[in-house]
Amino acid sequence: MKKTTTLIIGFLSCIISVAQIPLTVSPSGGNKKASVSERIGLTDVSIHYDRPGVKGREGKIWGQLVHVGFVDQQFGTSRAAPWRAGANENSTIQFSTEVKIEGQLLPAGKYGFFIAYDPNECTLIFSKNNSSWGSYFYNEREDALRVKVKPQALDKSVEWLKYEFLNETENTAVVALQWEKLSIPFKIEVDYIKEQLASFRRELRTENGFIWQSWNQAAQWAVQHNTNLEEALLWTDSATNGGFGGDRSFEAWSTRAQILQKLNRNAEAAAVMKTALPFGNMNEIHQYARQLLGLKLYKEAFDVFKMNYDKNPNQFTTLMGLMRGYSGLGDYKNALKYANLALPMAPAPQKAGVQTMIDKLKEGKDVN
Repeated sequence: MKKTTTLIIGFLSCIISVAQIPLTVSPSGGNKKASVSERIGLTDVSIHYDRPGVKGREGKIWGQLVHVGFVDQQFGTSRAAPWRAGANENSTIQFSTEVKIEGQLLPAGKYGFFIAYDPNECTLIFSKNNSSWGSYFYNEREDALRVKVKPQALDKSVEWLKYEFLNETENTAVVALQWEKLSIPFKIEVDYIKEQLASFRRELRTENGFIWQSWNQAAQWAVQHNTNLEEALLWTDSATNGGFGGDRSFEAWSTRAQILQKLNRNAEAAAVMKTALPFGNMNEIHQYARQLLGLKLYKEAFDVFKMNYDKNPNQFTTLMGLMRGYSGLGDYKNALKYANLALPMAPAPQKAGVQTMIDKLKEGKDVN
């Protein structure tokens, strides 16, 4: 009897030991683990969640399986729990920088994400507690932010719950939770200008700042976004400095000129471009002259077109440049002369455009 009892105890011990082996299996309930990430500006946004399926429960998801508001789930410590915004573990969302959610600030960090569902207006909750299981231990004192959004009906049913990034711009995106025939969207906004400038300042103090191209890239970005122009002008001091190798770069000097123009220091900008022109290639000089035309500086534009032609004679580009230069001055006779010279040299896709300009010049019309 004693021997039999010993064998039984040993057998049970084996069963218990086997039951505790931590083998990897799919999530309970057949739910799928998932994650989705997107970069908005320079901000990385990552969402981790479990995906429950509709599984034939159409019409029984919202307001039934997903409860309305806050409820006592009869487990854990929470007596007023929202929905976990997914299945199994609570869903989490992480931001690498400070963001705005529906216009409200939220610091960088990883958050537990919950939703108090309501058919008219859902409450989204970003909790400082990102490690608890589901919403069984939800505590409102750990809320970092709450925002309210309106749920939206979907035309087609989504079988497996998912999060999608929609309507992206340079500094915003809409994240939408979609399941069955309902979408719960919320807008994320980042301060891209602030983060990009901060990134430039950091990187320009590293080995990346040892070449003129980096200083020019930062300054050109400021020009394109019309921001931080005074500091960008200082960056062009380095971009055009011989120590960094940019003192003979048309690109670096022209970026400096563009900033000066934006700062209404036009005489200085013109002087800088005189320094830049000897370093420019044919296309760079041509494009600069086109910019002068756009500013209605016709004499200045003609002089640059002429200089480019003298440097690169009988090229399609420079012939077209003289055509535009003379046309800007109202000398349609000479403009027509160079247009006719350019026509046989025109690439096939551009021949029709050149012919149209010739026709306009014959009518005494400016082609610019």
